[in-house]
Amino acid sequence: MFTRSVRRNAVVAAALALTAVTATSADAAADSDTKKPKIIELGGSKGLKMIEGADGKALLQADATVTAAAANVCGSGYTISAGAARYGTNASLYLWWNGKYSGSNKLYDKYICGVLFNDTGAARSMGIRLKDNFTDTPHAEDFGTYSTYAGPVYQKRGGCGEAYSYMKSGSRVVVDNIYTMSGCN
Repeated sequence: MFTRSVRRNAVVAAALALTAVTATSADAAADSDTKKPKIIELGGSKGLKMIEGADGKALLQADATVTAAAANVCGSGYTISAGAARYGTNASLYLWWNGKYSGSNKLYDKYICGVLFNDTGAARSMGIRLKDNFTDTPHAEDFGTYSTYAGPVYQKRGGCGEAYSYMKSGSRVVVDNIYTMSGCN
């Protein structure tokens, strides 16, 4: 009888411990969706910052004046880079965040602004499209012929979305890229 009781107590204790570990893991997974991203300073970039792990740090730090101008296109408060990419000598993509959320999910619900800069100095057929991970949200896009930039376009839940960049030079497509936001997979 004593042995059976000890065994039963050991099984109950093990089950309770497993339940506690499972609950802790579930709580940690739930918290990971709501944690704020870590923000780092972009040295020499006029007070601009970036989300840790975002791509494009070298591009953002290459010319502080250009980076600040790219942020200013999005408007007041868009000072945190969510990513940047250079497409040869043709175009540069800049994605900015204003530090605000459109919902409670700190991973997905970031207000993102996107701008595609024309680096050629001549008018080109070009465009940018932002899309989030939700099927019910319309894409934000701006396509046309521009000599400076396409955009800005805004996506309320763009923190884990994609930015599509496109540019033609005459009849030749010179930029046709999809940029996926970092830190979401």
